[in-house]
Amino acid sequence: MPTSSRARKTKRTYARTEASFPRFAEPIPNITVTIGRDALLACVVDNLKGYKVAWVRVDTQTILSIHHNVITQNPRISLTYNDHRSWYLHIREVEENDRGWYMCQVNTDPMRSRKGYLQVVVPPAIVESMTSNDMVVREGTNVTLNCKAKGFPEPYVMWRREDGDEMAIGGENVNVVDGEILHITKVSRLHMAAYLCVASNGVPPSISKRVQLRVQFPPMLSIPNQLEGAYVGQDVVLECHTEAYPASINYWTTERGDMIISGKLNLNIRVTNSPGENRSRLMKLIPQLDSYWG
Repeated sequence: MPTSSRARKTKRTYARTEASFPRFAEPIPNITVTIGRDALLACVVDNLKGYKVAWVRVDTQTILSIHHNVITQNPRISLTYNDHRSWYLHIREVEENDRGWYMCQVNTDPMRSRKGYLQVVVPPAIVESMTSNDMVVREGTNVTLNCKAKGFPEPYVMWRREDGDEMAIGGENVNVVDGEILHITKVSRLHMAAYLCVASNGVPPSISKRVQLRVQFPPMLSIPNQLEGAYVGQDVVLECHTEAYPASINYWTTERGDMIISGKLNLNIRVTNSPGENRSRLMKLIPQLDSYWG
């Protein structure tokens, strides 16, 4: 018999033999599941006949199931099948250690198999033990805020001010600082604010931690009008502004150094507060002040 005829006959025989064996109808798709959710891996086999299907964890070589029976002792793993063709491996409430390759095997000789990858993603979380808490520092010192986040994929971390204002960092005004560390050189009262460390990795939800930075600085005093004039008997207001942290204790004195007490001689002292600033007003000065000032 010519060589070409033998080759054609061998090819036809191989084709008939191959057609009699089971074959995978489709690849096992790789799937991505968020931690805590359920995962489903599907294996579709045509022409299975009397052969059996098994699921195997590739990295540990652990047999999970053989045909209709679950072998593993893992209570989160179960098996379903349909029409002796579709075989489904269920993993309930997936954990990070479930990440890896899974193989669907048919016990032919030689063995036939397909693999699919289970990716387990984890939303970001702040590592409190490695992240800064609220801070009080003196003006002019250097400050470092740290923020550590975990998750999979590895989270992207950034710092920004809660109020949306720009930050004066390294001689530049920026809205965002990338990375786990926010370093402020020679901190000033202008840096006093709430800062947000924001961590994200594409797996919702993103997470943030609020860190309040308070800057201690000595009082600064300003007087809007250093000279006030009034007619005898006319009401007048003397006003001064002070800025300090912690808040300063403000009071008024006469030229002799005597403290002016609110309510005495029809005088009223009113103090209003805003963040880092006090405003003190001495109100309703009347003729008796002549004797008060001396």
